[in-house]
Amino acid sequence: MDRRVLFASLILLAGGATGVGVALFAFVGVDDATIDAEVVWESEPVAGDDGSGAVVATMDGDSLVIQSTVEDGNRTIRATAVGGGVEWKTAVGGSDTADDGTDPPATSGLVAGQLGGDEVVAFTTESGSLIVLNPADGTERLAVDLGGPGGLRPAIGDLDGDGDAEIAAVTTDGRVRAVDAAGETVFETDLDAPVNRRPLAVDFGGDANGSADDGADTARGLAVATAADGDRSISLLDATGEARWTTTPSVTPLSWSAADTRSGPVLALGGANGNLETIDVSDGGTRYEVGLQDLPVAVGDADPGRVHVGGSGSIWAVDLLDGEVVWKQQYGGDTRVNAPGVADVTGDGSPGPVVVNRDGGVLALNQKGEAIARGNIGTAVVYGGPLFADVTGDGSAEVLIVAEDGRIVALSD
Repeated sequence: MDRRVLFASLILLAGGATGVGVALFAFVGVDDATIDAEVVWESEPVAGDDGSGAVVATMDGDSLVIQSTVEDGNRTIRATAVGGGVEWKTAVGGSDTADDGTDPPATSGLVAGQLGGDEVVAFTTESGSLIVLNPADGTERLAVDLGGPGGLRPAIGDLDGDGDAEIAAVTTDGRVRAVDAAGETVFETDLDAPVNRRPLAVDFGGDANGSADDGADTARGLAVATAADGDRSISLLDATGEARWTTTPSVTPLSWSAADTRSGPVLALGGANGNLETIDVSDGGTRYEVGLQDLPVAVGDADPGRVHVGGSGSIWAVDLLDGEVVWKQQYGGDTRVNAPGVADVTGDGSPGPVVVNRDGGVLALNQKGEAIARGNIGTAVVYGGPLFADVTGDGSAEVLIVAEDGRIVALSD
């Protein structure tokens, strides 16, 4: 069938609020000639997480999907080889109600990254520990007491510009602790306000000894968000835990990410009101705010120059420099679209956005916003964004979806 893509110039008027941008963009219709992606592998369901906390890590070059589960009444971190069996399980502790009347301890979502030159997987527990595991075998590398209730995903990044990454975690009552690869404390601070968002490691190069004049040290730090008595604020902490700046965002952020631009890095905030706001990392000022819809939006991954945002039945690519909506793609009726990811799923060297909606529908797009593949994992509820790994060995990334019931499903075109 001939390609039928609808381009229409639309003007997006953002509520008339001060500082809210007006964007001109292309609406891109789903192409009837897109490839239908097929399920190439699927794991068995497992309880313990809603699917949004899983990550992909590697073991001897092979991809593993690592997720928090509850098995035999115990909280367990489990690694599943794509296309294969369970490689390892690590018990976090706790028991089920049949044994002593307590539930297994809750954990945060997982994060994968480099620490001391080695890949690690980290999470926090509701009881207040930061746990760092070796993804090759699940052995514990670090266990750090946070001094307060945990349960928020930690962050990994080079916060001080010395070439080595640190790992930082926050407690829900506002304590922040960053440690190095040996578990030694880099800084501790208390924000004196509750925290309900994961911290962000802002790490986009520069010299830790740089000055504000040359901008070298303003591209690094730990972004933290607090909320108390209806007031909300965002701070960027430096390598000593001191706030470089604190600002009050215009939106109530339900999601956020850090991204780099030609004019320096920004924090991209997805608002409860459907607006996208970007905050300049150098000084905490709002670079722009643009209205996308009147329902909450989820900020996902960025590729060079733009960030991708999911909403109710729509995906947007927004220019990170000026807030122009480059394109909008509608998908799945009114079903919510989770935070988009970016990967090269065609193997042509051109990464593009991939989205998953709450009903398990998957859509891969190119950089112009044109649909190149779509699929569905069947009857499922999905809360997390896509993960990526080369399941088939063809050199390109397949899309991995973790459903609410713990199933891992791999799709390929």
